[in-house]
Amino acid sequence: MRPLITIMILYLAFFAVIPSEGQEAFQHVSNSRIYNFLDELAMEQIITINSAAKPYSRMFIAGKLAEAAEKRELLNERQQKELDFYLLDYLLELRESPSYPDRFDLFRKNSGLATAINPLGVFYKDSIFTLSLKPIWGIQYFVNDSGSIFHRWGGAEAYAYVGKHWSFYANLRDNSESERLIEPSYFTNRQGGPYKVDTTGGDYSEMRGGLVYTWKWGSFGVMKDHFVWGNNYNGSNIFSGRTPSFAQVRLAVHPVKWLEFNYVHGWLVSEIVDTNRSYTYHNKDVREVFYPKYLAANMFTVTPFKHLQISFGNSIVYSDLGVHPAYLIPVMFYKSIDHTLNGTNNQSGQNSQMYFDVSSRQLKHLHLYTSVFIDELAISRITKPDEHNFISYKAGGRLSNFPLGNLALTTEFTYTLPLTYQHRIPTTTFESNYYSLGHYLRDNSREFYAAIEYKPIRGLWIGVSYLDAIHGDDFDYNEVKEPDRLPALDTIVYKNQAFDLRVNWEFINNAYLFAGWTYSDITDTCGCRSPGFYVGRKNTFTAGFNIGF
Repeated sequence: MRPLITIMILYLAFFAVIPSEGQEAFQHVSNSRIYNFLDELAMEQIITINSAAKPYSRMFIAGKLAEAAEKRELLNERQQKELDFYLLDYLLELRESPSYPDRFDLFRKNSGLATAINPLGVFYKDSIFTLSLKPIWGIQYFVNDSGSIFHRWGGAEAYAYVGKHWSFYANLRDNSESERLIEPSYFTNRQGGPYKVDTTGGDYSEMRGGLVYTWKWGSFGVMKDHFVWGNNYNGSNIFSGRTPSFAQVRLAVHPVKWLEFNYVHGWLVSEIVDTNRSYTYHNKDVREVFYPKYLAANMFTVTPFKHLQISFGNSIVYSDLGVHPAYLIPVMFYKSIDHTLNGTNNQSGQNSQMYFDVSSRQLKHLHLYTSVFIDELAISRITKPDEHNFISYKAGGRLSNFPLGNLALTTEFTYTLPLTYQHRIPTTTFESNYYSLGHYLRDNSREFYAAIEYKPIRGLWIGVSYLDAIHGDDFDYNEVKEPDRLPALDTIVYKNQAFDLRVNWEFINNAYLFAGWTYSDITDTCGCRSPGFYVGRKNTFTAGFNIGF
């Protein structure tokens, strides 16, 4: 741990002399409504965003909303109302006092303290300190001919700005499910959870938060949170953010308009028991100690032309070295470091990856994107038709507000070759808590996704989507003799064809009602890739309510 502490002290000592401009508390990626609205504004060329690296900070979102407010004459009536609605949620970032246009204020005589219904919470702001406290609560029911199940959650979130440089944020959510809907082996975009299981259901809690130091052109933070890298509308194939949140240090810099850089060093959870460090106590109970496991990842984003972003980077999952200083250097190519530390002929090296992402909004109303994840690459394989590298491809596009206003059309295709995201060594797999860091279908898979979304009025969202997903044989990296010659999708062991209808009404900020119907036809030969509740031909109805993210 000493190298990490030393690096953090040096970082903070350097950043402390840099002028400050704004502070950062991150808006979780599950708040899809605000992220989709920013995406829509970017497709209208009202604002510019780098959607390859998420989450965004609340200060960044507030700045983009304020930028759009200066061009409100370019927005249609529904977009203007959406803009005014979301600006309410970011008043603390935009105003000198938390004066909300709401009659439900228990502290009217205190100009620095306020309560509000929209957004629901307690807020404080003065010249030095800003604080927001908001509740989290929700429930979702699912019904089909297999029966009925529920998922309910509750907790609270808070964030604070102190002085000109520091920000803090915390989010605690307790979850309970009558039947477990997420497991490491399940093919779902739902975020994973470390269950305390009962017979069929289970409970889990998710604690997120961080301490962030911000200056004019960047930020550095220590946090436990999720992040998503790679453009997508139905699951990224680079870093999907599906794992339970893990501890990390995160560096983001934007020194000039045409360059942005992101770096993460994470403490993953291997759940691989180290028998040498585990021990028995009270002569019967065993304290199991896991092998440590780490992630280093970076991403450069270059903007050569307005509304065009090209992102590229690399990452490594490593263990058995402690927190190594070489992987704390943000701008390195980590595979080369692995060769130095472990030797080029050592089959027990670390697990490195490369990736790139291209996003274009140069044509108004249209977002085109592609991302490629490279788990292992040999140039010699490219010209050989019977061999392949271990790669995942994604390409897609969204057309918004054209030819009809308030309507969006999306298509997305993902194709992943066998053994991508896999590794020989259990302590260096591309996973945390056994959940894949990459695409939810993992390797040897293909997905086609299409959606139509309509927003007739402010707050009301109606979406219809079609999904065709298949997964081939699960190959064991340690058992196959020629891993680069494995046939892709030769035998299909999982198939999901689904039509989905969703209606969502956000009646106040961060609070919404939702309902939906899904027709799905799921084949799962091993019974381990989907909850039994969904397997077969099912008409599933769902409804629920949510406050907070």
